[in-house]
Amino acid sequence: MHADPEYLDRHISTRLGFAVAVTAVTLVAEVVGGVWTNSLALLSDAAHVFMDLFALILSLLAIRLAGLPATDRRTYGWHRAEIFASLFNGGTLVLIAVGILHEAWQRMAAPQAVKSGEMFVIAAIGLVMNLLAARFLHSHAHTDLNVRSAFLHVLGDAVASVGVIAGGVIMYFTGWYVLDGVVSVGIALVISFGAVRILREAGHILLEGVPRHIDVRQVVESMKGVDGVNDIHHLHVWSICSHITALSAHIDLDPQYRLRQGEVIGELEHILDHRYHITHTTLQGECSHCATGPVIQQLRHRPRKEGSCHHGHSHGPTSKS
Repeated sequence: MHADPEYLDRHISTRLGFAVAVTAVTLVAEVVGGVWTNSLALLSDAAHVFMDLFALILSLLAIRLAGLPATDRRTYGWHRAEIFASLFNGGTLVLIAVGILHEAWQRMAAPQAVKSGEMFVIAAIGLVMNLLAARFLHSHAHTDLNVRSAFLHVLGDAVASVGVIAGGVIMYFTGWYVLDGVVSVGIALVISFGAVRILREAGHILLEGVPRHIDVRQVVESMKGVDGVNDIHHLHVWSICSHITALSAHIDLDPQYRLRQGEVIGELEHILDHRYHITHTTLQGECSHCATGPVIQQLRHRPRKEGSCHHGHSHGPTSKS
């Protein structure tokens, strides 16, 4: 298993590239097939596939942006680009679901004949393509929110294809064309479920929430277990992106270890990296004015004084004419 971040990004990019190609073929097939068969379910699935394709391209672009170097204006670089991509993907999924529900309601109120046999064949082709694209993305979907958002797009479309296939079979034998609208409603619900998950996780990261795999109390106890550490306070843990977790804290050192502060902090960094995969740390070894502070420090806005803002007015002495 390669731990090189550049190798990981290249591997993810390659997988996303394959998924883009497969999804593009699926989109063309379902758009043509949906118009030909007069199937709302197939066209709904095609709309989802279109956003799948957009999501995959956006995710691929986010990885490229994340590879750009940090600057004096963006000291974290562009790693957060993948979170914005995920947030956008989740938002578009919600819009798709609303549109499909609207069209499905109209179709159920006034059912239309559908070429169910042809619909079945095209949906089966779409299912195979979706599963192939999902296979490309699955290996990174558990560790990368950006890839997971794209994976859920594709997986949700695969589930939708199963519904379209089942609907096509039933309509072929029964002529119950209202099922075309019913299947479309099911597709909208699947889309909505994935959208809520993505929006919740992306929002959690943007709000600097503690990553799901981190137990703050356990982290603190592990840090206190290092020789020379009396206490931990002013602790903050957050995600920069799916692959980078950051931590900052004040370390109350035992007086006997103050000359060995570098060794203590080095041991803390080793524990945080290997036990909790926290790779970006900022540890302050001595802090006499806050030695009794809480583990979790409440942030407060800096007090603002009236007239502190500069609006181009001079505050110096004025000359008399």
